[in-house]
Amino acid sequence: MGGPSDPPEGTPEGGPGGAEDEYRSVVFDESFVRAARLQEYSAEERMADHAPAVRRRPLHRGLVRQAMVLVLLIAVAFGTAVYMGVRHPYDSAEAPRPVEALRMTVIPLAPQGRVPGGADAETLYAHSPAAQFDIGAEGVPLPAARSTAHFSDTQVMAALTTAKDYIVRSSLYPEVLTGRTTAPARALVDSDQLAQFDQSFDHPAADGRHAPTGWVVRLDPARDRLADDRIRVRGALRITEADPAALEVSADHTFVYALRAAGTASAPVSLFTVRRALTFRFTRDDLRTRQVQLTTAYVEAGPLSCAEDATSYLRPLLAGQTTRPGAPAGTDPYRTDSPAALCGTLSTGAQPTT
Repeated sequence: MGGPSDPPEGTPEGGPGGAEDEYRSVVFDESFVRAARLQEYSAEERMADHAPAVRRRPLHRGLVRQAMVLVLLIAVAFGTAVYMGVRHPYDSAEAPRPVEALRMTVIPLAPQGRVPGGADAETLYAHSPAAQFDIGAEGVPLPAARSTAHFSDTQVMAALTTAKDYIVRSSLYPEVLTGRTTAPARALVDSDQLAQFDQSFDHPAADGRHAPTGWVVRLDPARDRLADDRIRVRGALRITEADPAALEVSADHTFVYALRAAGTASAPVSLFTVRRALTFRFTRDDLRTRQVQLTTAYVEAGPLSCAEDATSYLRPLLAGQTTRPGAPAGTDPYRTDSPAALCGTLSTGAQPTT
């Protein structure tokens, strides 16, 4: 008897035959089933009118959470890359050291004989070593700004211009020279040195730390006044990298002022010379805020009497006045290698010829 014949419709679905063999190797594990996007409705749900047989399942919450974490990680990585790209390449240098107190030395230079005088400032300047000096801020030229190992040329220029600004404000501003205010110079002092600055003016002391004349050129308005506001200046600035965290600017300038006695418009004019050798330190914060740290101030000024206190004010000897020299050797403030004691003698070559 022959075997059963195949039904007319062919082999039933799921029965033995080629279809079963075709899908025999396919395995649907549990995670695949849980992640399926289609889910069959229950019998009760399908009883509702127009309800489809299946519904979409939302994405698994774990997948959504993983996607959000991935987006967050990408955002953090991108932000870090942007920060590293715009961060200044020199900001990794070592932390700056604490701000030091300013150390200052003020040396009066006594004249050898009577102080020369004249009717006008121009004549005196023309017959003095200051004849070829520049006028005002032009006498404080800026050197070329070149980058250092840890500072860019822009930062070097910022240090030089800020140092020049302090020199101009503390040596050339008439309101500062005449003792009316200290605000222009004070505004440039590092905040950590302001206490020392203020104490110097509120309670002056000849202790090498708290002399107003170490911070600024300051005349006694009760005794002296400017006969010409075109002050003669000559000097130079030099910049070096003190350490990876700071720049150092050395300034050495000679200022020549034309003065006459206060309250007498017809009094003769005389010249007063001040040499200031200042050292500035600039951290990156100072460069950002355009402020200075003064570390040393060496001042020679004359003609002055060694008997006068030069701590609070510089009180120059004016035309025709004289005093006993305070030291036997002459000191020339126009020469940067000229030595001086705590009270020196003003060289005759530093005075105008009349």
